[in-house]
Amino acid sequence: MTAILELRDVSRTHGTGEAAVHALRGVTVAVRPGELVAVMGPSGSGKSTLLNLAGGLDRPSKGGVFVEGQLLGELSKRRLAAVRRRSVGYVFQDLNLLPSLTAVENVALPLELDGTSVRAARRLALASLEEVGLADLGPRFPDEMSGGQQQRVAIARALVGDRRLVLADEPTGALDSQTGEAVLRLLRARVDAGAAGVLVTHEARHAGWADRVVFLRDGVVVDTSGPLTQAEELLEPVS
Repeated sequence: MTAILELRDVSRTHGTGEAAVHALRGVTVAVRPGELVAVMGPSGSGKSTLLNLAGGLDRPSKGGVFVEGQLLGELSKRRLAAVRRRSVGYVFQDLNLLPSLTAVENVALPLELDGTSVRAARRLALASLEEVGLADLGPRFPDEMSGGQQQRVAIARALVGDRRLVLADEPTGALDSQTGEAVLRLLRARVDAGAAGVLVTHEARHAGWADRVVFLRDGVVVDTSGPLTQAEELLEPVS
């Protein structure tokens, strides 16, 4: 099965000479439809760099990043932006919600930028907000919501429409365990429906929802394993 996301021998170096920082070194990873891959590793291991490259937010110093067969490094800025809007859903650690837009407007924005009518985009946005349990908060602005509610709006924005690749950087960081479980179920359901997903996480119980776990250290893939355990078991409260 053709991979939706493929990193081929990807390296990313910041700076030059003795000051150079090698964020990634020769990383090769492929994620196929219906597959959720968790990326784990200590701080500074290259996890966020990998996500930025996968989403076209940064370019590799060496190697190639492919999304649905397209080599991102060969695309113009305009075409790359279109791929991100249409194919990639990204949940950032810092959320990146626009404070001047309501929840439903934030979620609908990528669709509207891609030419979807305002009415259709808002309808899809409300459905996505309902998926994360925030249908009644559509008219609110980010500063009128809690941190957890803002996180769920960001997740709704990442899942709205027909996104083939979902990239999530610690998506449950601001959520309680029950809401975090609901978010992971949503991510898992979207992947089971045919998307490819990459989940950066520090927590083994969250990685338990993945089909495969990639371990990074100092920018290098040091191990790859199957599921850590059954996700349902990991989420059961400790007695």
